[in-house]
Amino acid sequence: MKPSIIAFCVVCAFRGLSAQAPAWQPSPGHTQVPIWPGVVPDARRLDGPEVAGTVVDGAGNNRLVAGRPWVYVDRVSQPTMTVYSPKGSNRGAAIVVFPGGGYNILAIDLEGTEVCDWLTSKGITCVLLKYRVPCVKVGPYQDCLTALEDAQRTVGLVRLQAAQWKIDPRKIGVLGFSAGGHLVAATSTHFEKRLYPAVDAADNESCRPDFAVALYPGHLAVRENDFALNPDIQVTSRT
Repeated sequence: MKPSIIAFCVVCAFRGLSAQAPAWQPSPGHTQVPIWPGVVPDARRLDGPEVAGTVVDGAGNNRLVAGRPWVYVDRVSQPTMTVYSPKGSNRGAAIVVFPGGGYNILAIDLEGTEVCDWLTSKGITCVLLKYRVPCVKVGPYQDCLTALEDAQRTVGLVRLQAAQWKIDPRKIGVLGFSAGGHLVAATSTHFEKRLYPAVDAADNESCRPDFAVALYPGHLAVRENDFALNPDIQVTSRT
């Protein structure tokens, strides 16, 4: 696990982008659904349309993580969720997955679809969130508020659809890597109030996760040599 994590961090810091493909699409049998039915709140103009590709080095060779190339998604302006149904028995739980990528890109397969494949093999419904990146980072801890809006909205949507998807509405969690791990912490501590005006019935549902898993999260410590918790992450008895 550690070599893969280190390699991923290096790739993110010194990445070269391959020839780019159009917007990312899930594998056959899965459909992306826009999480916002109309105008996306706090939308901003990006430098171009969404693209997906693999990360390459200066010679044009794929940079590998755990021996394999990985796919990134960049310039996401229309956030979506993709639902992966459980294989075999349904345990009645759902997990919303937040890929990492420094809030600049999304590691959509390495920290997204591959995780959903594993979760569904365990009987868990997986909802992959393609949240907005890159974002305008604000505050001393570079919080990405548009990503948090997307996360709050998605948890509410999953809870609204719980009966249809045969999910226990009290068993909806979030899981994320790196920047996605920070988004897990933000979602788990910012659920009392939406950051955006209510859109529909999904925003009447609680956006509080019932459980959370943050894997090598970023932005949680005050400084690299000071492990005091980021004061923006307010842990309470309800967290």
